Amino acid sequence: MRSSDDTRRFEQLFLPHLSAAHNLARWLTRNDSAAQDIVQESCLRAFKSLHQFAGGNARAWLLTIVRNQSYTWLKNSGSERYVDIDDEEMLSEKDKAALSHTDTPEVLSNRMQTRELLLQALETLPTLFREVIILKELEEMSYKEIAAVTGVPIGTVMSRLARGRSLLKKELLAIYA
Repeated sequence: MRSSDDTRRFEQLFLPHLSAAHNLARWLTRNDSAAQDIVQESCLRAFKSLHQFAGGNARAWLLTIVRNQSYTWLKNSGSERYVDIDDEEMLSEKDKAALSHTDTPEVLSNRMQTRELLLQALETLPTLFREVIILKELEEMSYKEIAAVTGVPIGTVMSRLARGRSLLKKELLAIYA
């Protein structure tokens, strides 16, 4: 039986990062239901292993568990699955602020179309490249944090990010062509 101190510590360390955990799982698995299950299982694993967490970056530690669980799900599912992404959920606070009342419907429509094309292109990337772009651009993690989550050297993170961006650019150019 866990103490209330463990529960409090877990809540303080990891609950603020549930949105990032779900976002990563959803992008890796392309399945919202699986992402929810993965986050739940990851939180359970994190709680059971709380005694092993010696401090440091709680977000990176949780996202490492989520990443591993997501890859296990991908391996066991045997098929690629897709999910419709709720536009409002995916917008950052910065993006929401950019949607000001002074924007015309045409500007808003163009912005949303561009965003949809970007998400569509991102979906086509291989998982290894998609994950580093998600962690860097959407979760705003540092190279060091991404290296900790993915378990690869920082140089590999930078290489995958560069390659992923190149593939994303190529895909976007093909869409616009």
